[in-house]
Amino acid sequence: MPAFGVGVLGATGYIATPYRAEIRNSPSDARIVALCARRRDLLEAAARQDDAPCITDDWRQVVEHPDVNVVLVATPDALHHETVMACAAAGKHVVCEKPIGMNTTEAFDMWSAFRDRGLGHFVPFWTRYVPVFGRAREIVRAGTLGDIRAVIYRWHNPRPAAMPFTWRDDAELSAAGSLADVGSHAYDTIRWLLGQEAVRVLVHADVISPAKPDLGAVNLDEALRWSGSHTAAESSSRRRGTAFDFADVAFVLDSGAVGSLVLSHAPFLRKGLAPEVELHGTEASLSLDRLTGRLLLARAGNPPELLETVPDPGFGNRFARHVFPALRARIAGEPTDHPGLDDGWAVQRFTDACVCSAREGIWTTLNSTNKSSS
Repeated sequence: MPAFGVGVLGATGYIATPYRAEIRNSPSDARIVALCARRRDLLEAAARQDDAPCITDDWRQVVEHPDVNVVLVATPDALHHETVMACAAAGKHVVCEKPIGMNTTEAFDMWSAFRDRGLGHFVPFWTRYVPVFGRAREIVRAGTLGDIRAVIYRWHNPRPAAMPFTWRDDAELSAAGSLADVGSHAYDTIRWLLGQEAVRVLVHADVISPAKPDLGAVNLDEALRWSGSHTAAESSSRRRGTAFDFADVAFVLDSGAVGSLVLSHAPFLRKGLAPEVELHGTEASLSLDRLTGRLLLARAGNPPELLETVPDPGFGNRFARHVFPALRARIAGEPTDHPGLDDGWAVQRFTDACVCSAREGIWTTLNSTNKSSS
């Protein structure tokens, strides 16, 4: 029998659907036991794909199922805390999508519940596994750049102009819009690359996309499909998002290095015009870009030179390569560089401070405790 019996919450959504395929393709590691989603038609189709014996619209039945020992939480952000805490109480390992909570208090609760239980946990900060970022980390650690003094990071994830309203546009369900969605990835990457944490932030954040077609309770897959064959003008009902879809973040790291982070889901901020990341050190500067795999190195008085182009074969099966090994390592009490709830909490401290700064228009210090700054 496979080591892990997996229950999936939010099983038919945009995030969980490819995850389920990867789990299905890892038969020596796991089997899918139970699925939970709100729409019966999609749930029944998913169960046929996964050969899952249990389907339900009640997440508690998944957590309490005797054959489930790993719960994949791929629901809207506002639903994470209660389910993850229930997993800890039931002795179940967890894979929780980021952002792990709606605020720092929730994130600290979750990390505290798992910290000393001997339970496995994983948070999918996938940028750590992009080859060009791994190579950049090696260069930083080798001291080639000297002491890092500045970081510039651009993360644009433009959504189609005709894309309908989904839960990700709703501030009641999405922890902090683009700040938490792509900002969590970007900040985790910065702290992983440099081994540093932010200490304070100054943020402008806003909703800059126009009102979106309102088709009711559609998931992200359905919204993307609709936008591929329709225009926004074809919808008679519109709804303006309340979750941030743009943010400009100035930050200071614990070394005193400064940084700038631009985040967006707006349809008119497009990728590829500039390198994704710039790292500026006392000895040299490095730019890296996942679209091209190019690493450029610049030294004072010299033009940038192409250091190397790092091939990217793609993530492959992320569960077989990363998630299941990470869970096994944590269960065994072994050290691991894979991201977990501790990293989720550290990132939530950053996004909470960003939200506070955006609302108040002031420099905001990251909390060192479990208290929420929002």
